[in-house]
Order: sequence, then C-alpha cells, then structure tokens
Amino acid sequence: MSYPSTPRVTFPATAHEAAITLPAIGQGTWYMGENLAPRRDEVRALQRGLELGLRLIDTAEMYADGGAEEVVGEALTGRRDQAFLVSKVYPWNAGRDSALAACERSLKRLGTDHLDLYLLHWPGDIPLEETLEAFERLREQGKIRRFGVSNFDVNELEALTTLSGGDACAVNQVLYHLGSRGIEHSLRPLMQRLGMPLMAYCPLAQAGQLRQDLFGHPVVREVAGGLGITPAQLLLAWAIRPVNGRCDTIAIPKAVRLEHVEQNAGALAVELDDDALARLDEAFPAPRKKVPLDIV
Repeated sequence: MSYPSTPRVTFPATAHEAAITLPAIGQGTWYMGENLAPRRDEVRALQRGLELGLRLIDTAEMYADGGAEEVVGEALTGRRDQAFLVSKVYPWNAGRDSALAACERSLKRLGTDHLDLYLLHWPGDIPLEETLEAFERLREQGKIRRFGVSNFDVNELEALTTLSGGDACAVNQVLYHLGSRGIEHSLRPLMQRLGMPLMAYCPLAQAGQLRQDLFGHPVVREVAGGLGITPAQLLLAWAIRPVNGRCDTIAIPKAVRLEHVEQNAGALAVELDDDALARLDEAFPAPRKKVPLDIV
C-alpha cells in the first residue's frame, strides 16, 4: 500500500470557503486545563505540535469547563494563523440564541475572533433545525468558518443531511481506534458516500466502552517492533490509513510530553504494508453487523 509523503485530509469547499487540506494527525485537548499536568507543559506541547505541522487543534467548552480552551488560547498567542481551530458546543447550548452566546464565550477563552470549525458535541433535545440556524448565523457573522457534528450515528447523520443546510456539515467526530471499529460497518460508508471526513477521537484507545490496553497487545507490539515504531505510532498510522483508496480521517491524540507529541507527528511517515494490515485485521476484526456507536 502506498501513501503520500504526509497523509492529508481535505475538507471540501463550501459555498463560502475554499477547500482546505490538513495533515491527517492533529491534536486533542481532553483533560487539559484540569491541573493533571503543569499548564506550561500543556501549552508547550500544543506549540510543539504546531511546529511539527499538527495544525488541527480540537477542544470544547466541556473540557475542564472551558479550561482547555484557555490553555489552547495561551498556546496560540502570536501564532493563531498556524492552527486550524476546532471547538464544540454542549447540546443544551445549541439553541437559536444560546449557541451564539456559547460561541462568544469560547472565542473569549481562546483569545480569537473566529473558529475554523464548530461542532455540536453530541445529539441533544434542541431541534437540529434550530442548531443549523444558529451555526449559519455564526458563519454570517464571521465567528465560524465551518460547522460539523460529533458522536452522530447513522440515523442522526441521515436526519441531519435531510435538513436545509445540513448538507454543509463538514465532519463527524467519533471515537475510533483499532479496538473499536464499529463505525466501519455502516457509519463510515455513509460518511464516505457523503464525502464527509472523519475526525477520530481517542485513537490510542484511551477510552470508550471497548477500552483496551492495545499498547500491550502482543500483535500490536510485534507489528510495531517489526516496523521499528512505537505501539502508539502503529495505532495512529492504522487510524489514518486510506480506506477504499481515500485518506479521509484525521486522528486527534492528546499529548503533554514533548516526546509523545514528536512520536505522534512521526506517525505521519509510517507506511503499513498489506501484511501488517492483515495481521491487525485478524487480531481486531471489523464487525459484521451494525453495533451501537462507541462513545465517551
């Protein structure tokens, strides 16, 4: 299997924005801003990721009650133009007016005047039509460039795309890793038919209903060792592998230690041959029927 020198994913052009292509590995921020690590280390990790070309930074108003957004804002001081910035709104804040207020709060914490991508964090009780209206108002005001969703399964995504403006949804961010392949049966094929990129959270299997210690799995260790890479790099390279000849997945691992950031960036150069993929498929087979969406 051949890869481009750096796997990249393209967000298609919209009626208002040109297509943009990004490296297939970005940076997550879940658990940042919670004093689990020194704030300066979190800031420096994000900055190092940008230096290595990991342009997409994903955060949310939920993470540390806005604390993660503040960390990101500090990291982007003087370098906002280097990042493709993503944040997410709580479902209960996704109303016609409440989404505008929530976005303003996120922008203030992030220290920026716009988001490149704004996501509905998961399906909620507010009608999608109302959320779409709010997202369009935010786009018209220049507060967001694109909108998308997170944790949408097949039914929710199909419902979204039937609504006026729903076909402009730029991405669906869902949990996806080698040990949790449920989306491959129905959801990912639907997204490919829609031309919608996938953003994979927890690509190193840190969470989810099917959480596993993939780093210690003998097949993962053997394949990684044979390629001279770490188990984490193997998992990332697997997550962003082309499917049906298309590279359409951006993985967003979170890292605080600089060596982990550098390893994540190094996964962009990893090529998985057919033998490696076959061994991983045998050890972690894709489901043969629809399964509930794995979510955290």
